[in-house]
Amino acid sequence: MRVFTVHARGGERPRTRLVREGFSFWAFLFGPLWLLWRGLWLALLGYLLLVFAIAFLPDPWEGWVGFALQVMLGLHARDLERWTLRRRGFSAEGVVAAPDEEMAVFRLVRARPELARGVMA
Repeated sequence: MRVFTVHARGGERPRTRLVREGFSFWAFLFGPLWLLWRGLWLALLGYLLLVFAIAFLPDPWEGWVGFALQVMLGLHARDLERWTLRRRGFSAEGVVAAPDEEMAVFRLVRARPELARGVMA
């Protein structure tokens, strides 16, 4: 069973987004590309600054700290996504548990029909 947090923004063009909980393998593997794909510009800038700083570490530490950065990005990628949504005016509306994202959208629409108009899985 997967857990998703629900984020919604009202107004003229309502939007509803689901953000999955847990480790993001794709953010771990392709860090900057994943941040770029998700539109997490400030997180990408912070990531690039950290990579630049890591480049000045002595040789044996550079690789280990770089790997640790990727693990931390994988662990906190979803939190960065939620932070960006909050900055863009989305509010946390609840939590949905379902086997996959499609079923999560179905359960969300069934429980909160007012959020159905702007669902973007």
